[in-house]
Amino acid sequence: MRLLPRRLRTRLFLSYVVVVAAGALAMLVVGTVATRTAYRRNIGGFGLGRGQGRSDAVSETQLRTALDESLVPALLIGVGAALLAAAVVAMFVGRRLMRPIDELRDAARRMAGGDYDVRVPVPAEIELASLANDVNELGAHLATTEQRRTQLLGEVTHELRTPITLIRGQTEGLLDGVVEPSSEVYVTIADEATRLQRLVDDLTLLSRADEGTLEVDLADLDLAAVAVATAERLRPQFDFADVDLVVDTSDGPLPIRGDSDRLAQVLSNLLGNALGHTPPSGRVTLHSGRDHAVAFVDVVDTGPGIPADELDRIFERFYRRPDDGVPTPRPIRAGRGIGLTIARGLARAHGGDVVATPTGPGAGARFRLTVPLSRALE
Repeated sequence: MRLLPRRLRTRLFLSYVVVVAAGALAMLVVGTVATRTAYRRNIGGFGLGRGQGRSDAVSETQLRTALDESLVPALLIGVGAALLAAAVVAMFVGRRLMRPIDELRDAARRMAGGDYDVRVPVPAEIELASLANDVNELGAHLATTEQRRTQLLGEVTHELRTPITLIRGQTEGLLDGVVEPSSEVYVTIADEATRLQRLVDDLTLLSRADEGTLEVDLADLDLAAVAVATAERLRPQFDFADVDLVVDTSDGPLPIRGDSDRLAQVLSNLLGNALGHTPPSGRVTLHSGRDHAVAFVDVVDTGPGIPADELDRIFERFYRRPDDGVPTPRPIRAGRGIGLTIARGLARAHGGDVVATPTGPGAGARFRLTVPLSRALE
């Protein structure tokens, strides 16, 4: 059981009390002994030895003089002893208090040098323990970030390799005369070039969202109207995939300040993701409404659902969910794994968010876009 308190400010206060108490005790003990010794020696000079009578008694003035002459050197000796004791105690206490701080500084330097696996021992003091835990969490976060950075480079390289290889192969075939020039060949090259351009645009958008430099052209608009327009624009894809698209805006207009193009992109990504994971004859429901001061749009599908341990991972860059057994091949299924990441970044640029709600296996998936309400259109 620890007897000393764990708060650093309390320990610092008590350490100062200990230093002062040690100095005072040393001064008291040494001063008392030295004063008595010097006083007796000086009194002996006035003839107060053994066997002397009252006639030889010294005057009060002489006693005061003897006391004054004894007290000054005694106090000087006591002060010196007190300072020495205080310095020793302060050095000991300061060393114990600075040890965890030095460990934190050393860990910070090692992390700055790229060693993200270093961990700091957690001291007993609450404040220092909290700081040590924060440093350890920072190291773990930096290690994860470095791992994701390496993974990002690999994923981007993989995404770029396929269209570049196809364009290069088709072009070299045309130059060597192996491939006959035709509209199909040119369309294939143009499609792959468009794919490259789209990937670059998405990565640029994702980078700006991460940096917080994403520009949005805010205006007064109705989020429900944006949701309806986006759903109707994508309805032909749902019809082709034999998936029923239901739009429910019965809660009425949702006045917000936002960028209609950016919000339409968010909803397009959510609807496209739902379509990619909904089997034929399934249903995707888009429902808009309000919750206190927040406008929301829910996109709910009847697909296989999202496991609880993947709710956060699905928003990571280039993360693709395992094959969920949806039988129908659709172009939208071959996504790049950054659609949800971009959707969340765009929503947060509006002061809102995109979250996934746990539904359980086989119960479909639910994504919610939230944006703060305004009163401009009410």
